Amino acid sequence: MRNRLGILLFCLFVVMIGYGLTLPVLAFYIERLALSGGASAGEAYIHVGLLTGVFAFMQFFFAPLWGRWSDRLGRRPLFMIGLSGYAVFMALFGIGTNLFMLYTARILGGILSAAVLPTASAYVTDLTSEAERGKGMAWLGSAAGLGVVTGPALGAYMSRAGWRLEYRFGGFYIDDFSIPFFAASVLAVIALLATMRFLPESITLPGRRPYEKQPQRNGISGAGAGWKVIRRSLSDLLAMSFLGYFALSLFEGTFALHAKRVMNFGPAEMGLVFMVCGFVMAAAQAGIVGRFIGKAGEMPMLSLGFGLMGIALILLMTTQSMALILSYVVLFALGMAALNPGLASLVSKRSGKHAGAALGLQSAANSLGQAAGPVAGGILFAWDIHMPYLLTAAPLIIAALTLMLHKRAANPAGKAL
Repeated sequence: MRNRLGILLFCLFVVMIGYGLTLPVLAFYIERLALSGGASAGEAYIHVGLLTGVFAFMQFFFAPLWGRWSDRLGRRPLFMIGLSGYAVFMALFGIGTNLFMLYTARILGGILSAAVLPTASAYVTDLTSEAERGKGMAWLGSAAGLGVVTGPALGAYMSRAGWRLEYRFGGFYIDDFSIPFFAASVLAVIALLATMRFLPESITLPGRRPYEKQPQRNGISGAGAGWKVIRRSLSDLLAMSFLGYFALSLFEGTFALHAKRVMNFGPAEMGLVFMVCGFVMAAAQAGIVGRFIGKAGEMPMLSLGFGLMGIALILLMTTQSMALILSYVVLFALGMAALNPGLASLVSKRSGKHAGAALGLQSAANSLGQAAGPVAGGILFAWDIHMPYLLTAAPLIIAALTLMLHKRAANPAGKAL
């Protein structure tokens, strides 16, 4: 079981490195092609936003479907479809010469790659018991987080390496900006080959279907549970997933504006802040959260996570010291690290046989939060530079207090949930 889980984590780590590789050059690549196609500067900025956001929106719409299909067809084939689609359309994006090709690659890539995360989470569900579930999800989040942290550094290096590559054939064009996209495609192919060779189907593994051996408390019962029943049963957890990713993406989308206005930060300082944030999230999930979530339980971790994130956002508005900013960013990252595996673990436990469908819905909620956060943050920032953090901190702290009070009301004698 550990070997299979290790292969899965390796595949996800490699894919997320590929995703991170493209981040440093994505906006410049889109802007250059838009301008060369006759778009004005203002129109180019719009295309940058649309092509960046359409990927997350496609995942929002299609992740629930992939997750549901994985319950019927198996995790392995859909995981492989996601990796294949990601590899093909990342390469197509790298050889694009016009906006139509970029939108086609981005939309189809988002649709197919939406299968990767929910099926990976469902695979972890199949391999772990309820007692191990939180730890397994923590390792999954850590593998993805480390990939996202590693990718941008490699992408920035590749874009500055001075390849002096320029090659045109037919309607396609390759230059230095294409290299990170090709590298991401190659990494996805490596993950696909590893999956084909070493990763068996988890649903049919003997003795590894713990959700069938236990009655589902407050969960979804019956093999034919409908889509509305699944969604309704998970509504509170989906709302919390949306809130967590909304806060994270709002912070990522507005911190650069806030720090530039208040502290005159440049790219180097921004890069350090985001690198610290990503590394702490990944390391904390693998270490602290993975070790204690099984002992403390998911609900206390959720309350702690929301509370730390809310407090950190408020504190970030009070200082211009780099040392304090990094300290508060660490606090924020620890909060998100506590949130992710706890929510995924609870979703999988509550969903029983429908883990794929449920985790697909959670992935959709995460994607919606990722798409909505920067938009709301930009609007609020135009109103007042502190308003994005203030109005986001409030629901985070309210959620933390609500979960804390709910735990005390449900467990007045102090017994474990």
